[in-house]
Amino acid sequence: MKYHLITLGCPKNEVDSDGMEMTLRAANIQATADADDADVLIVNTCGFLEA
Repeated sequence: MKYHLITLGCPKNEVDSDGMEMTLRAANIQATADADDADVLIVNTCGFLEA
Protein backbone atom coordinates (compact mmCIF):
# COMPACT_ATOMS: atom_id res chain seq x y z
CA MET A 1 0.00 0.00 0.00
CA LYS A 2 1.20 3.55 -0.77
CA TYR A 3 0.18 6.90 0.68
CA HIS A 4 0.61 10.53 -0.32
CA LEU A 5 0.52 13.14 2.44
CA ILE A 6 -0.23 16.83 1.87
CA THR A 7 0.28 19.21 4.80
CA LEU A 8 -1.43 22.60 4.84
CA GLY A 9 -1.67 25.21 7.55
CA CYS A 10 0.33 26.01 10.63
CA PRO A 11 3.70 24.62 11.83
CA LYS A 12 1.84 22.34 14.27
CA ASN A 13 0.51 20.50 11.24
CA GLU A 14 4.08 19.77 10.15
CA VAL A 15 4.68 18.05 13.49
CA ASP A 16 1.40 16.13 13.22
CA SER A 17 2.24 15.03 9.67
CA ASP A 18 5.69 13.86 10.77
CA GLY A 19 4.01 11.73 13.44
CA MET A 20 1.59 10.26 10.91
CA GLU A 21 4.45 9.43 8.57
CA MET A 22 6.38 7.65 11.33
CA THR A 23 3.30 5.57 12.16
CA LEU A 24 2.63 4.72 8.51
CA ARG A 25 6.25 3.77 7.83
CA ALA A 26 6.35 1.61 10.97
CA ALA A 27 3.40 -0.28 9.46
CA ASN A 28 5.45 -0.76 6.25
CA ILE A 29 3.20 1.57 4.26
CA GLN A 30 5.24 3.33 1.58
CA ALA A 31 5.18 7.03 0.80
CA THR A 32 4.86 8.18 -2.80
CA ALA A 33 5.59 11.65 -4.18
CA ASP A 34 2.93 11.15 -6.86
CA ALA A 35 -0.64 11.50 -5.58
CA ASP A 36 -1.91 9.56 -8.60
CA ASP A 37 0.21 6.57 -7.55
CA ALA A 38 -1.15 6.52 -3.97
CA ASP A 39 -3.73 4.11 -2.61
CA VAL A 40 -4.47 6.58 0.19
CA LEU A 41 -4.38 10.37 -0.02
CA ILE A 42 -4.07 12.21 3.29
CA VAL A 43 -4.67 15.96 3.51
CA ASN A 44 -3.68 17.34 6.89
CA THR A 45 -5.04 20.82 7.49
CA CYS A 46 -6.07 22.83 10.50
CA GLY A 47 -9.10 24.59 11.83
CA PHE A 48 -9.39 27.08 14.63
CA LEU A 49 -11.70 26.66 17.58
CA GLU A 50 -13.30 29.74 19.00
CA ALA A 51 -12.55 30.13 22.70
